[in-house]
Amino acid sequence: MLNVKDKAPDFTLLDTNNNEVTLSSFLGKKVVLYFYPKDNTPGCTTEACEFSANYDEFIANDTVIVGVSPDSIKSHSGFIIKQNLKHILLSDINKDVAKAYGVWQVRKNYGKEYLGIVRTTFVIDKEGKIAKVYKSVKAAGHAAKVLADLVK
Repeated sequence: MLNVKDKAPDFTLLDTNNNEVTLSSFLGKKVVLYFYPKDNTPGCTTEACEFSANYDEFIANDTVIVGVSPDSIKSHSGFIIKQNLKHILLSDINKDVAKAYGVWQVRKNYGKEYLGIVRTTFVIDKEGKIAKVYKSVKAAGHAAKVLADLVK
């Protein structure tokens, strides 16, 4: 797992319009990079909708919101339309970015172990360094907490 003051690993992934989005293209802005397990699941929907509901405040604070999951571009497109999301979702099908950020881990559910995304958010500063890490995030209320921390 990456820590505060580490350089955020650069990456390029596809968005819902099949455009390449590169993290370093946001240098000069803050980035809220959040990793979530799966589109259209209760916790992930709550988290995405709350980030989207606070979108204008994040933008007013010179901050870009980027969600990343292993779901396909098609899945992300449907999720954005269904939930009327305003922010960027990127498809990490090969889990390379999740692995680089240390969020692809062994998880346990009902006594079974499997590999999956551990819901984690990184705030990246204008110079591309990690300013804050939120580990094992609880979806409800998380976006408001990140926003409150950004405007301190």
